[in-house]
Amino acid sequence: MNKTAQKYLPLIPLLVAYTGLYLVGRTLPGMWQLIAMIAFYCALGQAFNLFLGMTGYVDFGYVAFLGVGTYGMALAISRFYDAGLGIGLIGIGLIMAVGISTLLSLAVGAVALRLRGAYFAIATIGVNEGFRYFIEGAKIWNGSAGIIFSGQMNKAFGREFANVLSTYWADVMVFIIAGLSAFVTLFYMRSKIGYALTALREDEDAAKAMGINVTKFKIIAFITSAFFAGLLGAVAWAVKLTYVFPPDVFEILYTIEAIIIVLLGGAGTLLGPLVGGLIYGLSKYYLAIILPGFQLLIFAPIIIAIIVLFPEGTVGVLKKKVQGTALEKIIV
Repeated sequence: MNKTAQKYLPLIPLLVAYTGLYLVGRTLPGMWQLIAMIAFYCALGQAFNLFLGMTGYVDFGYVAFLGVGTYGMALAISRFYDAGLGIGLIGIGLIMAVGISTLLSLAVGAVALRLRGAYFAIATIGVNEGFRYFIEGAKIWNGSAGIIFSGQMNKAFGREFANVLSTYWADVMVFIIAGLSAFVTLFYMRSKIGYALTALREDEDAAKAMGINVTKFKIIAFITSAFFAGLLGAVAWAVKLTYVFPPDVFEILYTIEAIIIVLLGGAGTLLGPLVGGLIYGLSKYYLAIILPGFQLLIFAPIIIAIIVLFPEGTVGVLKKKVQGTALEKIIV
């Protein structure tokens, strides 16, 4: 096996897990919505891990990138639905989604990434709320009324295909986004970018003293993470729900969920977001049935216990267990 193939061996368990989830959802009756929800949380964790896991910085405004991604797709469909673009309309929506989320990440990163640690976290708290109130107050993109575009989707694709697009293909695209963000995570981990990010996560001053341009690499991780958030918002919310309202897409709960998923699985690991997404998605689903409304109340002490007892997360603990065995190469 050549060196390039060996570098990407850790993707095998991840791809097997995603394929298994897909097959469970497609073959077992009544499971598709649960599996789609788990896939969303895995993809959210993979995208968020690209920044939090690789830099150690906590971005409390992360949901803003999903929100503007949702708007990118909504604007594309509602404005160009009668242009005869066919499925190309979804492509334009994806481009607009990542374009807007990337521009927002550049604007936020240029200011917030000059700060460190807790100062950075505090500075990002107001990003999603600020952007939400800006949209509502300035009445851009329909302001607080949001955008409902189910009718435009029906006209662009036909009622039957629009329904399949929302109920099936949107979830399939979430699986693809989860896989792509995992691939980019591993690519970064195995390249100069990953080594630089690891150095700054461990000791930013020492990394800077070694000649690493820490600002440049933080911005790379920040933009990459926002890029995948924009894609996720475009397909998991816009295409799936066919509407967008500011209070829904800028809800800070999603950022908190992303933090929980990454910490549960293991920040900075490749498999961590998958494991964290599985644990969180299943727990949330069944807790909603048994104890509705108490999910976060139950997760709060669990997260505190994990941070204190197992700061490296589930996969971090597993990595230590398999050291010196054949599994060491694929548990990353």
